[in-house]
Amino acid sequence: MKPRMLALAACLAAALPLFPLPVQAAEPEPATPAAWSAWGGTVGLNLYPDLIGDLGLSIERRSDVLPARSARLTDGLGVRQSQTVELFALRSTASIAFRAERGTLAGFSGGSVQARGGYVFTLPDGQQLDLTDFRLQPNPGDPRKLDVAGSDGTVWFTIDNLMYELVKDNRVLAVYTADMRASAALAARVGRPALAGHPVGDVEILAEIYSQGSGGVYDPQGTGGHWHGEQVAGQPAGTVYQADLFMLDINVTRMRQSAATGPEGSGRVVFAPDSTLKNNVNNGTAQPTVSGQGALGTSAALWTARIPWYGKFSGNFAPYNNDQHPFLIWNMYRINADGGIEQIGRSGVKHAWLTTNFGCAPGENISGQILGRSCSDTYSTFNNDANQDLSFRSEIIPATGQWGRCGSLFDPGCVGSNTNWTPPDDQYGRRLVVNEEQISATRHPGATFLFDSWYLAREDINIYNSMASVTGTPTYSGTNWSFANQANYRLGSVTDRWVEGAPAGTTVANTELAVSEGHAKVAVRVVDLGDGRWTYHYAVHNLDFARAVTEGSEPNLRVVSNKGFNGFSVPLQAGAVVSANRFSDGDLDAGNDWTFSTAGNRLSWTAPAGGSLDWGTLYLFSVTVDAPPSAGSSQLGVAQAGTPAAFDVAVPVPGARPDAIFDSGFE
Repeated sequence: MKPRMLALAACLAAALPLFPLPVQAAEPEPATPAAWSAWGGTVGLNLYPDLIGDLGLSIERRSDVLPARSARLTDGLGVRQSQTVELFALRSTASIAFRAERGTLAGFSGGSVQARGGYVFTLPDGQQLDLTDFRLQPNPGDPRKLDVAGSDGTVWFTIDNLMYELVKDNRVLAVYTADMRASAALAARVGRPALAGHPVGDVEILAEIYSQGSGGVYDPQGTGGHWHGEQVAGQPAGTVYQADLFMLDINVTRMRQSAATGPEGSGRVVFAPDSTLKNNVNNGTAQPTVSGQGALGTSAALWTARIPWYGKFSGNFAPYNNDQHPFLIWNMYRINADGGIEQIGRSGVKHAWLTTNFGCAPGENISGQILGRSCSDTYSTFNNDANQDLSFRSEIIPATGQWGRCGSLFDPGCVGSNTNWTPPDDQYGRRLVVNEEQISATRHPGATFLFDSWYLAREDINIYNSMASVTGTPTYSGTNWSFANQANYRLGSVTDRWVEGAPAGTTVANTELAVSEGHAKVAVRVVDLGDGRWTYHYAVHNLDFARAVTEGSEPNLRVVSNKGFNGFSVPLQAGAVVSANRFSDGDLDAGNDWTFSTAGNRLSWTAPAGGSLDWGTLYLFSVTVDAPPSAGSSQLGVAQAGTPAAFDVAVPVPGARPDAIFDSGFE
């Protein structure tokens, strides 16, 4: 793969129906020696009706949309092409200039490109906004962004979070996806200035590079791959590189909703994050990779391993002789007023497919398929919502970072190639979907909410700095939901912040299960009700535990099953009275709830046939007992047969009742 630049010369509607690109009508001015220039090609736009609707906009009409399956400059290259955009041509009468350094875009530096065709929008006041033949031009405040300007020069949208690459021997600038956002001028025009920066859709730009400048070559990989477990040259034997990927930032957007009417409704709402990652910065000494995050912000790996980032079915590459890449998931949680925590929404699996490698250490920007030391990348909201990259958690062995692509959604026939590029999509499957009932402040007074996002990288030595969460408030305004007031970014598991945020006087614990098959946490808040009863809220968080059953081997591994736990129990003293119990698996379907029992002096919850608490998932088990907490141990039953059949995890459990001695007949 070649270096990729963000030459967004092709970003929003244009007409060049024939390819190769049309004959140049006018020779552009020569570029400076260091500059690159691009023009022509296509731009694809996918505007989300719900999101432009937040601004009070609707599309009145389109012009010069290219036919479906029109030729693109990346045809035949085996690279990603958006399956959902409307294509327009980009004119070849003007060009946009950009600079490159070490194979990476250093910024746009001048010029503009013009689309042929575009959209006419209806504004909230009934007037029209004409973006026919709009221009893409460098943003004056950030050279890595583009502005979308109308014929009068007003900037109505901006474009950021570009995923880009130079392909076809550096003759094509491929911006595979980018985010399009409302400008300050547009937000003011519709009377909603707070919506400046509001996302409205994603963009694909494929432009011809007609002038190549300097800086278009990646850093050489050098001897060895710096892969996990590889000996560090010049260091004592046994000193090896180690993988440790960090989550750097999260920002959550409501993507769409169906039949939503507000806090008293029962419609569906989809949320997705921007998720920014960063590879470990260490090169022999420990330095913070993410500041302000305490010990989790600094890696224990003193020598940073590079991380493979190969798109699915792109070939078999070192170090695992497959198409290894990270995976991404995200979840939403509600902390109820009574202290219990519920995971109310969870996504499918996002397959990572490219890294743009910004901020790399010297010599570490190797390619778009390798994340080097200190390199960062952002998987944007629309990228994370792309149907062609979303699969099922059941296909992953999370603790080892292996994908069972044989028999997967994308290769159901196990032929070793992607035979299902565009799976059937109702825009809700494999997304994080919550019901309005679950996020309603009126139905859950006093509740607070968390949203987390995780990257899974193979052989990552610390899963906890690859996940992070933010607080936020589901808010219904006008006719749309949002996740408002996002703040308090923090690395680590949500159970960490749940127990640490417990009110004073609450008994808490958060115990890790760490075995070769993965990790889980059993966390508890014990609330003294003040009447001789205590409520125990047990949150069992399966982070990456799975007892996998597989067939074959990589690269065409099949994951037959990857089940987690199917039972949870804690001891119960004889004579203790249970006055209430509750189970939550985060959905509103009582038919798949676990059954509760007090038989055998244990408080037990058992999954229905075929059910299990699988990786990336948190279940809540609550019980009210007339017994105070004491030291004890819970038990997690494993759904898949094997050894051991269960794991003991130390947590506070109901102890002896205060009057137990009198129950024995003594005074």
